[in-house]
Amino acid sequence: MSGAQPEKKRRRNGKAVCALLLATSVFALLRPAQPYAQVTELRGEVSESAILDDQQRKTRQLSMASAEDQTAQAGATTQSTAPAPTYQPASPGAVQDDDTAPATGSIFDPPEATDDAFADTPAPVPPRRPSSATQGAADQDEAAETQATAATAATTDDTDTGETDQDATNRRAMTIDSADRQQLDPGAERAEAIEGRDKRAEDDPFAATGINLGSFVIRPTLEQGLTATSNADSSSEGKPALLSETTLRFNAISDWRENSAVIDGYGTFLKTISGDEVQEARGRVDGTLNVDLDNDLRAIAKLGYESAPESASSPVVIEGTVEQPVRQTIDGSLALEKDAGKMRFALTGAVEHDIYGDAKLSTGGTLSQKDRDSTLYTATLRTGYEISPAITPFTEVEIGRRVYDLRVDTNGFERSSTRLGVRAGAEVDLGEKLAGEFSAGWLREAIDDDRLPAISGATVNADLRWSPERGTTIGLTGQTIVEGTTTANESGDILYSGRLTGEREIRANLIGNAALGVDWRDYIGSDGHDLTLSAEAGLTWWLNRYAGLTTRARTEKQTSNLEGRDYTAHSIFVGVTLQP
Repeated sequence: MSGAQPEKKRRRNGKAVCALLLATSVFALLRPAQPYAQVTELRGEVSESAILDDQQRKTRQLSMASAEDQTAQAGATTQSTAPAPTYQPASPGAVQDDDTAPATGSIFDPPEATDDAFADTPAPVPPRRPSSATQGAADQDEAAETQATAATAATTDDTDTGETDQDATNRRAMTIDSADRQQLDPGAERAEAIEGRDKRAEDDPFAATGINLGSFVIRPTLEQGLTATSNADSSSEGKPALLSETTLRFNAISDWRENSAVIDGYGTFLKTISGDEVQEARGRVDGTLNVDLDNDLRAIAKLGYESAPESASSPVVIEGTVEQPVRQTIDGSLALEKDAGKMRFALTGAVEHDIYGDAKLSTGGTLSQKDRDSTLYTATLRTGYEISPAITPFTEVEIGRRVYDLRVDTNGFERSSTRLGVRAGAEVDLGEKLAGEFSAGWLREAIDDDRLPAISGATVNADLRWSPERGTTIGLTGQTIVEGTTTANESGDILYSGRLTGEREIRANLIGNAALGVDWRDYIGSDGHDLTLSAEAGLTWWLNRYAGLTTRARTEKQTSNLEGRDYTAHSIFVGVTLQP
């Protein structure tokens, strides 16, 4: 019996080892490989939603693996706890082992815990990796699922603008082909190229663009052409001529933020090509400055200069001259305006100085006209009341003094005078439709020399702009001017001048204009008078924004009850207009 006892123990240990090996094999085959590394394709953009979905998927896989482990362990326990088959002795006299006896330890069992602080802690057993084929298939499946999840998350992020912004993406994972891997939105449309978009139509496609010079925008215009006229110098004895006419016009406007400045000017040069000899130059420049001051005050300053030969219709006639003398005028004004509720107040001071050049005589020599040089000083106070934003009636009182450079002229008369005038009118402001002002009143200039009667008469002034429809502008201007003279025993005259102008945009590149004029000159101290009528019509056809063809026809006729002052002049101009 002593020899049979060790044999029984060896058999019992062998059975235990076989059972443990069988359970371990079944557990290894049933348990899937645990992912210990994240397989991530770094070729595309990974969003937070994709990472979250991947983590959830892995959690589900771990849960399923745990369930399978529990199932496998339960199966192994069932196999180990199943009743052993009936023992069949292999040889006579053998007996069955006692299963109730404690089994000896196995070499595969982990070491038992010990209270020894210096005992070596066994290293954890590393997980077993699956085979290469199994791992490659799992990697491919996981990569495909990751790509599908990322594409779905990208599409959801694009359509849900309320919950996702650009900062939620992993910018470091951006590659060139990541955008191509995203799922396209069926409703997205291709953006049109900037060059192909429709441009906004310009209000005036042929208007001058101008030149930027400092804080000003300058718009110059050059007009060059030929003028055929029946009366070259607009006199009673004028002759036909073919003239070269050159005109330069310019406008400069400031682009300041608060105040403003405007400069306008023109210059015309005439030269005879054939016919009656004429050579003259005329021009004018005006500048206006508007400044806003404190306490609701506005200051308006104006300065102008004009140079032109005296017209043949001038009331002062110099016999035997080769050409008309040049007259220069320098004028300026300063106005202060203030609004107090509906009341409007304005105080304007103005100065105007006239300089007359010497007259060239046909006998060879010159005639001085210095006794005609004078300076006019005026001060005007205007008071108005705004009935509505569209109309403001006003009254004006003007006082002034005209001072001649020579206190006594060549004929022995003291020409200086004192000026007094009153006017009433209205300012109109209907926006682009109608704007401007008109007035009427009385003006008187009392001459210092008692032998000369005072110059007095009714005055009419107007400056209105009316636009009945888009592209059409009609203007009305009127002036009352006191003209002095050095003719013996004569005080001078009052000139009433009016102009009615019209401009029509027939087409975008075709502009038509017309003008009607009337001048009435009333001589003081006599029954003499002059009536001048004029009419003009023209067309400008723009070839492009920078060049156009211009033509105009003009007629002028003056009739007078004074001898030698009637004349008629007709002219036609053809030329080109250039602008930058």
